[in-house]
Amino acid sequence: MATSSCSFPSAPLSTSLNQFLAQRFGTKEDLSKSSYIEHELSVGCADLEATLSDLDRRLSETISVYSSRSDEVEEHLRGIKQGLVVLKSSITNPVHEENEEILAEELPALAKEVARVETIRAYAETALKLNGLIGDVEDSVSSSVAEKLKSSSYSVNSERNHQKAISSLKEIESILTSIAKTRPHWTCLVSAVDNRVDRALAVLRPQSISEHRSLLTSLGWPPPLSGSNLMNTSNSIPTEFSNPLFSLKGDLKTKYSESFLSLCNLQELQRRRKCRQLEGHNFELIRPPLWVIEELVNPISILTERHFSKWSDKPEFVFALVYKITRDFVDSMDEILQPLVDKANLVGYSCREEWIGGTVTSLCTYLSKEIFPKYIEALEKGGSDEISSNARTLWLNLVDLMISFDKRTQQLISDTGLLLSLKEDENLQRVSSLSVFCDRPDWLEIWAEIEKFEVLEKLKPAIGKDKNWSSVVSDENKAPAVSGAVVKSLSLLIDRARPLPSVMLRARFIRLTCGPVISEFIDCMVHRCQEAEGLTALTDDDALLKVVRSINAAQYFESTLVEWCEDLFFLDMESLSEETGGECIFHEEISKIKEFRIEWVEKISTVILRGFDSRTRDYVKNKRQWREKMEGYAVSRTFLDSLDYVQGKLSKLEEGLNASDFVTVWRGVANGIDQLIFNGVLLGGAKFNDCGVERLDVDLSVLFGVFKAWCLRPEGFFAKVHEGLRILKIDEIDIRNGLLRDKEKWFKEKGFRRLTLTEADRLVKYRVFEG
Repeated sequence: MATSSCSFPSAPLSTSLNQFLAQRFGTKEDLSKSSYIEHELSVGCADLEATLSDLDRRLSETISVYSSRSDEVEEHLRGIKQGLVVLKSSITNPVHEENEEILAEELPALAKEVARVETIRAYAETALKLNGLIGDVEDSVSSSVAEKLKSSSYSVNSERNHQKAISSLKEIESILTSIAKTRPHWTCLVSAVDNRVDRALAVLRPQSISEHRSLLTSLGWPPPLSGSNLMNTSNSIPTEFSNPLFSLKGDLKTKYSESFLSLCNLQELQRRRKCRQLEGHNFELIRPPLWVIEELVNPISILTERHFSKWSDKPEFVFALVYKITRDFVDSMDEILQPLVDKANLVGYSCREEWIGGTVTSLCTYLSKEIFPKYIEALEKGGSDEISSNARTLWLNLVDLMISFDKRTQQLISDTGLLLSLKEDENLQRVSSLSVFCDRPDWLEIWAEIEKFEVLEKLKPAIGKDKNWSSVVSDENKAPAVSGAVVKSLSLLIDRARPLPSVMLRARFIRLTCGPVISEFIDCMVHRCQEAEGLTALTDDDALLKVVRSINAAQYFESTLVEWCEDLFFLDMESLSEETGGECIFHEEISKIKEFRIEWVEKISTVILRGFDSRTRDYVKNKRQWREKMEGYAVSRTFLDSLDYVQGKLSKLEEGLNASDFVTVWRGVANGIDQLIFNGVLLGGAKFNDCGVERLDVDLSVLFGVFKAWCLRPEGFFAKVHEGLRILKIDEIDIRNGLLRDKEKWFKEKGFRRLTLTEADRLVKYRVFEG
């Protein structure tokens, strides 16, 4: 049987078309689906035509912009060409002087015009390039948003769009940075670009963070906390939390690394933009926390608050849980995340430090919202002494927990050699739970008030016991034990201030606590001295000893405070003019103690001089003794008793008073005796013959001998009396010759330095020469 065949116009088909037909029409049943395939192809063609139309429109706009600019550039170039033709003709015809003059005048304008054209060309090229880059960013962001609308989970395509947008943004920022340095007057262009970039970033950053969070959730972050044996005190080795970061492998690890790097690159881009925008302004860029670490900390913080709510009366559990979380995950920050941060070129960031800072910040937030308000309310409601005491105890216990927690968490940083980065107050605040006081200085004042109250309550019984004033804590300064107790209490208060994460806070705390304690101790010493003075006017040895012990306590206390002020811990505070006025933080207290010492040392000297004066009154009034002729003269009994009184008083003071203040006392007494004898005896109107001068010499030798126990050359401390005796010893001929010559010159030649010329004249008149 013959077979008939139909012939179709044949044409060669492409390989892709053959593959498409083979896939779609593999069997006869597939022919029934041809209408659907036709519809699908029609829709696809329509989308491609729309895309092609959009591209054609954008190309036309770009060409139009370029054409308008090129016409303008062409016109300027034509003008330059004409100028060059004129220049050439003027060169080829040098005989025309007028052309040369015109050319000389036009050259600067021509050069200026060339520069302007070049600037316009550079501006146009830069604007076109930036416009294209921003268009790429906006397209990538739009595509990413479309992907997000289709699927709320992590998408590889969306992540690639983010990376493409960030890459374009980096290039844009590099161009803008170059413009800011080389073309600072292009402010309108920079502002327009920044506005469009800000709009893109307003969408890009939240979307990137949202997708990163979705990825973290798919990884199993945060890990469950229920498996912890934290509260099981019988278990010496508590179970560690499972760490999903260590279980990352294969495709999952790649996705997390890409998302991590995208966020890091985006943060670095933001940092560069802020630096450029703030350049030239007096603003210091504060380093923000690392976004990727924040995304790890925040979900764990939310999870831990459920446990915290059960432990409102047991804050030690709260600190223990936060520390355990911080410690168990900190190694993964170094091993897994730090290499990624380094790869993103985020300079100055430590994942370990950021992780610890994030967990500490979450703890501070909880303390500020939940714990401290309750404790303050308890303090305000404390009606009875017992309730108030319990409230203060709870507060101090909480601070103890915070200090202990900070030491352990900061040890996690110092163990890796990162301690140097924590010397800055700003960095230290991020890893210290005591930073809650930075935002609430009123809470710091409450804490300082409690600490001051507790210290004074313990010191008052010790200060009130006479036994503590009689026993000596330092043989060198002869300081009573009570001064050692006060210094110890101040040391404890200073140690409480050391962990505070700010120099300002430390200075404020010390002013609020140590200042009142020192003032209380000074008032106590003043009261004891005034009490002793009021009873016996310090003539009694017991009363004098009471004052001496207070002076010793003050001297030891002052030297301790001065020594503290030389420590680096206190030197840092001198720059705080608000708290210290540029001086040592204890400058005011040291001045008060010094004034107290000076006042009462002078009073002791005055008491001794008053006794000496009353005992030598007859000796001074007896003016005849200096003209009497006596053989084998002995020291006046009255004068000898007076010196014995002075020697006895000073000897007792030497035993009880500290060496520094004792020197001040005996020198003050010596100066007073010098004035008394000089004014009362030498200038008292008495006439001195040879025997009188000899008698005075013997008396003064005994006086100098008394004070020789405390100095090698006592005559130097009785300057007026000693020089007055020297004038009286000068022979008659020498005096007459000196009076006939220049008195002042003769006076200086004799080496008199402490006496005035008038005083010397009076002494000469009182000298009587016999025979």
